[in-house]
Amino acid sequence: MSKLFEKLKLRGVEFRNRLWISPMCQYSSENGMPNDWHLVHLGSRAAGGAGLVMVEATAVSPEGRISPADTGLWSDEHAQAFKRITKFIKEQGSTAGIQLAHAGRKASTPTPWAADGKGHLTQEEGGWEVVAPSAVRFADDYAEPREMGEADIEKAINDFTAAAEWAVEAGFEVIEVHAAHGYLLHEFLSPLSNHRTDEYGGSLENRMHFPLEIAKAVRKAVPEDLPVFVRISATDWTENGWDIAQSIEFAKELKDIGIDLIDVSSGGNVPYAKIEVGPGYQVPFAEAIKKEAEIAVAAVGLITEPVQAEEILKSGKADAILIARESLRDPYFAFRAAGELGGSVDVPVQYMRAINIKQAKTA
Repeated sequence: MSKLFEKLKLRGVEFRNRLWISPMCQYSSENGMPNDWHLVHLGSRAAGGAGLVMVEATAVSPEGRISPADTGLWSDEHAQAFKRITKFIKEQGSTAGIQLAHAGRKASTPTPWAADGKGHLTQEEGGWEVVAPSAVRFADDYAEPREMGEADIEKAINDFTAAAEWAVEAGFEVIEVHAAHGYLLHEFLSPLSNHRTDEYGGSLENRMHFPLEIAKAVRKAVPEDLPVFVRISATDWTENGWDIAQSIEFAKELKDIGIDLIDVSSGGNVPYAKIEVGPGYQVPFAEAIKKEAEIAVAAVGLITEPVQAEEILKSGKADAILIARESLRDPYFAFRAAGELGGSVDVPVQYMRAINIKQAKTA
């Protein structure tokens, strides 16, 4: 039996397999609303056999967006718009997840294809004020953020809480807190971006304070039978920054408050980091967190071949595999993987005439 196509149960949710789709920004929304593009993009991966389909980094407030074209979840109207997407994903036998996020000092940027070398949008260009743990720019061409005060911190906690409640209303069965890639929660964790001298800065305990408050609030807002994930950057890839040792301690704290899985990525907090990229280059971080924090983990990072994904799981380095760019190249990666590994996978009846997998099932 292929490990990749083995079921996984977390709380009351059973994933049909361990091949999952990472959240990937599409920069295709207006006022945060998901639309036909998101239905087709996400629905294709669900029809393609993935066990979990995760919606892109979805802002918990308008000012939490990376760009004006990000998805958002700050009203009932947003929740209602997501319902047809979660419904379709479930109809294909997959599980619908959403990543809740706040971009922090990396907010108010143009879409990648419209950037033209520009790092941020002014308010005249449709941008907005940017906040962060400290008034430190991400890069020279990004906006200078305003240091968050107590009211800003309280608002962010309330925004994440409300977004989690709306996510459940929208039909999502997995809620992920985004604490990676240099966005707000990661900014608080890393001493490279957090220069505060109050209870939210300085020591590791203090730097973890705000992200843990967010995680606690989301866990409390989500029903007990639904899992909550946290995505982290295991390292800043830079001296004196956030690293794997601190990530392990953070993961232990997250486990204690009821977080079910750590989605282990890396980098994104400083533009000058030198990242050693290669096939599966982030898997050792997931393995270390799984071993030391004794919590379920998902591995990511240049995992592009079925046999590679299978080895990671069989060797106990991770509990699930999240693919991103490879799923953009091949939305039906699960079909190929099942054929190569001898796994059992759901195939929509509409595709059965074309998909020849020995152990295929109809969704």
